[in-house]
Amino acid sequence: MKIELAYGKTGITLQIPEGVEATIIRKPVLPVPDDAAAVIENALDSPISAPRLEEAAAQAKSACILICDITRPVPNQLFLRPLIERLHGAGVPLSGITVLVATGLHRPNLGDELAELVGDPWVLEKVTVANHYAQNDEDHVIFGQTSKRRTPVGIDRRFVEADVKIATGLVEPHFMAGYSGGRKVIAPGVAHHTTIRTFHSARFMEDQAATSCNLEGNPLHEEQLEIMGMIGGCIYGLNTVIDEGRNLIFANFGEIIESHLEAVRFVRKSIEVKVPRKFKTVVTSAAGYPLDKTYYQTIKGMVTPLDILDEGGTIVIVSECGEGIGSQEFRAAQQRLIELGPEKFLETLTAKTLADIDEWQTEMQLKPMRVGTVMLVSPGLAEADRAVTGVSCRDDLGAALTEVLSRTDDSRIAVIPEGPYVVPFHAGA
Repeated sequence: MKIELAYGKTGITLQIPEGVEATIIRKPVLPVPDDAAAVIENALDSPISAPRLEEAAAQAKSACILICDITRPVPNQLFLRPLIERLHGAGVPLSGITVLVATGLHRPNLGDELAELVGDPWVLEKVTVANHYAQNDEDHVIFGQTSKRRTPVGIDRRFVEADVKIATGLVEPHFMAGYSGGRKVIAPGVAHHTTIRTFHSARFMEDQAATSCNLEGNPLHEEQLEIMGMIGGCIYGLNTVIDEGRNLIFANFGEIIESHLEAVRFVRKSIEVKVPRKFKTVVTSAAGYPLDKTYYQTIKGMVTPLDILDEGGTIVIVSECGEGIGSQEFRAAQQRLIELGPEKFLETLTAKTLADIDEWQTEMQLKPMRVGTVMLVSPGLAEADRAVTGVSCRDDLGAALTEVLSRTDDSRIAVIPEGPYVVPFHAGA
C-alpha cells in the first residue's frame, strides 16, 4: 500500500512494508463548494453578531485588514478584493485602507513572497500592503497589562487606530492556543514583542491547558479574549477553513469572538479524530508547503500526535525544510538545548518573565522528547542544520520506517498524511 504525505509542494510517497498494519488518520472528506467566491460573498452578506461591513464603513476614513504571514496557506486571493471593494464602495478611500501582514515575531514577507501571500496584483496596486514589526516600539499602542496574568499589551497602531478593523485567517488546530485564527491574528499576530514573549514564556507554555484543540481554561485564549476587550469597539473576523487539498470549504464573517467560535465548532468535526489505541510508531508530516519551509515550523507536527504516541515510541516526521533551520534566534536556542540537555534547558526558561525570541519552539520540542524519540526525514537539510535539530535525521522515508520497526515488536503504525492539521486523540483518554 502507498500513502501520499504532505511534503513541500510535491508530496512524498510512503510504501507500507509487507506485514505492517497501517492506520491512516485524516480528516473525513467534506463537500467542496462549487463557487468559493460565492461562499465569501455569502459570509460578508450575513455577518455574525455585528452590523454589515458597509454599515460600519459608511462614516469611516480608514480600515486595516490583517492577514496571516507566509507560513499559513490562507486563501487571501479569495477575500481581500471583495473586502476592499465593499469598504471602498461604502466610502473608505483606497488610500485609507491598509493590508497588514500579521508576522508576530516572524520575518517580514517581501517582494515575490509578498505577492504570493496576497495572491492578487490588484490588491498590491490599489492599497497599502505592509508588514508588522513587533520590535518597533513606536509602531504600537500600549494598553497596560491584562487583569489576571499581567501580560503587557501593545498592538500595532495601524490596526488600533483604524476606523474599521478586520482580522482574517485560517481556523485550524494550534498546539498552544487551541485553534488559530480570530483573536490570535491580532495577539500575537500584530502585538508588541513583550506581549508575544510573555505569551511564549514557560508560564504559559507549560500549562497543560495550552494545547491543541482546547479553549477551555487555555491561558493564551483567555488572555487573547481580554485583549480584544482592551482594544474595544467592533472588531470583525473573516474566518476560513480549507480541506486537505487546500480547497475552501467554509467561511464566515462577523464579530471576531463569536464568528471565530462558530468556525471552531464547524472545524472540530473534522479536525479532532478519535483513535482507539496508541502506537509505538507514528509517521506524520509538517503539513507540506508553506508550513514545512523551516525546521522551526516542523516542530508543530511532532507535538500534535502525542496523545496517540505510546511511551517510548517514535515519531517519524517528513519535512522539506527548504529554508533550513529557521531564525538565528531559534538556532541559538537549539544549540543551548543540545549543550544543556532538556532538563537544564527548561530550567533556564522557567526563570524568565519574557521568553527569548523563538526559543519557545525549542521548548515545544521538549514535549515529544519526554514521551519518546523523533526521527526527521528531510533529505535536503544541510548537515550544519541537522546538527542543531536535537533529533536523528534520515534521507529516505522508507528506510527510516524500516529502521524504526526493526527496533520494536509492534508492526502496527499510525500515518497522519496532513500532519498538524489533523489532531488524533486516544479514544480512551
